[in-house]
Amino acid sequence: MIDEAVTSGARKEKACEEIGLSIRTLQRWLEHGEIIADKRPAADKPEPRNKLTEAEQQAILAISNQEEYAHLGPSQIVPMLADNGQYIASESSFYRVLKANDQLIHRGKAKPKGSRSKPKGYTATAPNQVWTWDISYCPSTVIGRFFYLYMIIDIFSRKIVGWEVHDNESGEYAAELLERTLWAEKCVKQNVVLHSDNGSPMKSLTMQSKMLEMGVIGSRSRPGVSNDNPYSESLFRTVKYSHRWPSEGFKSLEDARVWVKDFADWYNNEHRHSRIKFVTPAQRHNGEDKAILEKRRELYKEAQENNPNRWSKGIRNWDEIGEVELNPENKKEAA
Repeated sequence: MIDEAVTSGARKEKACEEIGLSIRTLQRWLEHGEIIADKRPAADKPEPRNKLTEAEQQAILAISNQEEYAHLGPSQIVPMLADNGQYIASESSFYRVLKANDQLIHRGKAKPKGSRSKPKGYTATAPNQVWTWDISYCPSTVIGRFFYLYMIIDIFSRKIVGWEVHDNESGEYAAELLERTLWAEKCVKQNVVLHSDNGSPMKSLTMQSKMLEMGVIGSRSRPGVSNDNPYSESLFRTVKYSHRWPSEGFKSLEDARVWVKDFADWYNNEHRHSRIKFVTPAQRHNGEDKAILEKRRELYKEAQENNPNRWSKGIRNWDEIGEVELNPENKKEAA
């Protein structure tokens, strides 16, 4: 490209600037007018004069594997050797030698830190296929006292399929709520996926045995990653940002239960959810959303035909929401 530009009358320096290349780099690449191969791999690289000998490297390995030092890292070993009047090599040399011999991965007794892979994704194409649940604090009028709101949501319809309020977190309460919800939704032994975080009620033996008994498939978030359970997190935000939410707290456990009962009834039967085309969760859960959205579509088409000048584009999209995914695999991971 540079040769073509120079032949056409451009200055070589300006041509190099256009493609972001230094003219000095170009000069180094050329020899007798031809581009030469990279000489770095074949360059003569003399060994440094201060390189550790083979005996010194073996001494580092031998000392690092002694019982006294086997559980310690070089940052501990080198000062201890110095206190004993012994110097073999610097701390960085210890690190380099141990790494070259695959002995630096984990030298302590503590469990090595590992990365948590993203939980398996699930897709819901109908109600009662994938549920998520969580527990949230409900403040009381007494400072330091809380009530605990248990909620199970169907990700396909966003319907609250089960809820309870208790004065403590318990795997027994969670198991009872799950059983009542499964019977109410008539999906016992239907392989419903139940996703949650890693709280103690979620991992309790009582809850796990109840899930096994009722034919429920368990799924958990990564520790400390709230995005793995977005539907429950979003629901709790809706709960606590509701204009009805008592900012001063609940006076009693019974008051909290009455409030949540009214909220769940409003949310399921009156609240038009923005993520399901502004139908109520109950309407989508019962399959009524198709007719409602079709009626809206026909209304908008009629309005467009009556006054087409007001519609520069197509009518609003009232198509039914299809499948819903929990922790879907993103494009980067798929690639």
